[in-house]
Amino acid sequence: MRISSIERNTKETKIKMTLNLDGSGKANIQTGIGFMDHMLELFAFHGSFDLNIVCQGDIQVDSHHTVEDLGIVLGMCINEALGDKKGITRYGQMSIPMDEAMVTTTLDLSGRPYLVYNAVLPMPILGQYETEMTKEFFKAVSDQSLMTLHVYENYGENTHHIIEAMFKSFARALKQAVFIDEMNKDKIISSKGVL
Repeated sequence: MRISSIERNTKETKIKMTLNLDGSGKANIQTGIGFMDHMLELFAFHGSFDLNIVCQGDIQVDSHHTVEDLGIVLGMCINEALGDKKGITRYGQMSIPMDEAMVTTTLDLSGRPYLVYNAVLPMPILGQYETEMTKEFFKAVSDQSLMTLHVYENYGENTHHIIEAMFKSFARALKQAVFIDEMNKDKIISSKGVL
């Protein structure tokens, strides 16, 4: 089982996270930000990942530190759980519609972090969640997981729908990328021999 457990404490956040890449979609999420809980539950469900998070952040200030640090720790967990990356499919891509919105996520577990984020979010705040933090979350995940990540909003009007389609498409693309190809289970899928 590819499981990672990480605890990260700063003056701004305290986070305990466990990620099982070979789970069944079970989630127990407590971030203090309702919208973020919802998005991470969707990520776990649509990726078939088991995800447990307990987070205490300075949300009396705003959601910035909490959301970014959740991205950092999730990226660390993904990278640690992948281990040597032998046998993984490596690439993933998924387009997800959510009512009027459509988002495509494409990723490569390349060992080279890079984020391309193309989205327009009409509403600046959803509940306690500052929507501009969506980009910061995915950048933190990309940086810490060493993932090339492209998140592209094809179109959309409702901010909740757009962000929800992002998290679902990211989960489904990651599920593809971490899948073990039994025909190549002892190989690193790279002409360089390393990811």
